[in-house]
Amino acid sequence: MRILEFILSQKEYLEDFITRSTYHSNAIEGSTLTYAETYAILYNDNSFKIEGKEPREIYEAINHKKAFELVFKNLKNNEEFDERFIKKLNEIINRDIKDTEGYRTVQVFIQGSEHIPPEPEKVPNLMMDYIYNYNHDEQDIFTKIAKYHIDFEKIHPFEDGNGRTGRLLINYELLKNDLPPVVIAKEDRVKYFEFLRNNDSNGLAEWLKDLSTSEEERMEKFGFNN
Repeated sequence: MRILEFILSQKEYLEDFITRSTYHSNAIEGSTLTYAETYAILYNDNSFKIEGKEPREIYEAINHKKAFELVFKNLKNNEEFDERFIKKLNEIINRDIKDTEGYRTVQVFIQGSEHIPPEPEKVPNLMMDYIYNYNHDEQDIFTKIAKYHIDFEKIHPFEDGNGRTGRLLINYELLKNDLPPVVIAKEDRVKYFEFLRNNDSNGLAEWLKDLSTSEEERMEKFGFNN
């Protein structure tokens, strides 16, 4: 996986990518941290003062970085894509905020969406099927990623952090296939949610492909050679 090797060996790009990913993914969910504040939290920039922010927002930033470290570790060790991995990702995302473990045991609702996720007792079987189908699906990689991202968000298997977990899984699959990762910007929040709301896996697939291409162009500025 040349792209993963580049990310992990190129400190400047790694910090750039993790900061952008964390800032935008959390901002999509309502975080008010600025980009500079996010960088200061993640990389101990003591010259930058952070005032008036909720502890939750600080934990969200730290946790997102740690969750990405688990993604990298899973890929480096060639570990299985399974329920244990997904649950662990979400557990890290929620650490010191909700401290949830495993799938949700309550009914949840998605703000701004007509879709009502399935009852909690259905989640384990739905996720078991999800993992099996995911691991046996050999269609075009961007189509696959888009389809399973929408499916994941519809199941909404966790009490909190489903969006962040799902977007981490997008990049997990891209890097596993030696493709440039993506950053879904907070400015594209409405566009992104429209793809989910309309169950538009084809549109989402094309958009993710464009984002991946744009990220590769950014990587080249940090020294990546295709």
